[in-house]
Amino acid sequence: MFNHIMVGTNDIERSKQFYNAVLATLGVGEPLVNKANSGHTRLFYRHDGNTFGISEPINDEPATCANGATIGFKCNSPEQVQQFHDVAVAHGGTSIEDMPGLRQTSLGALHLAYVRDPDGNKLCAIYRP
Repeated sequence: MFNHIMVGTNDIERSKQFYNAVLATLGVGEPLVNKANSGHTRLFYRHDGNTFGISEPINDEPATCANGATIGFKCNSPEQVQQFHDVAVAHGGTSIEDMPGLRQTSLGALHLAYVRDPDGNKLCAIYRP
């Protein structure tokens, strides 16, 4: 259904350091660095047919996070959920909501961790047994 997901950043180098570390926990390699025609830098992380992008806003307005939005990253184990969380926090992210772990939801049992990246974007690490 999706081609890509992109978030804005106010500090592309800080975001690159954060996402290089966090996405490496999922087996994602270095991003493709792209300069838009406007001169703004964008980073594209590609993995398993998916693309996650980070961009300096091309309208030159400050990047802000979307209220109510969450970007979920699929994990392969409960341990990977915990690692995603811990690496995110160690690289400038903020742990939010409940501590990482097993949750009983209307969708069944899920292992979840929620963090905000340094620009405030809400990220979820999720493992569905």
